[in-house]
Amino acid sequence: MNHEQTGIDTPETSDSYQQDKARILARLRRMEGQVRGVQRMVEEDKYCVDILTQISSIMAAARGIGLVILEDHIRGCVTNADDQEAALQEVMDALERFTKSVG
Repeated sequence: MNHEQTGIDTPETSDSYQQDKARILARLRRMEGQVRGVQRMVEEDKYCVDILTQISSIMAAARGIGLVILEDHIRGCVTNADDQEAALQEVMDALERFTKSVG
């Protein structure tokens, strides 16, 4: 469900994570490097357990990035929303999707 489906009037851009943007981008770049490393490991037929260990690191990095963005969203977007109830429902839905995807 995207923001159009929730009935909440949300902007296409957000500044709620501006204070963490550099940190988020650095983590994403590091994660991108890890993904390329796993791709190289597969191409080079590396040991399965070593690949799984690297994938676990990528998943942990994604979870960490998601938590930073979620916290910034709650502090910036949800607390300042005109319709607090709708904003809370949107964040609860997003949190449910997030926890399912990152285990």
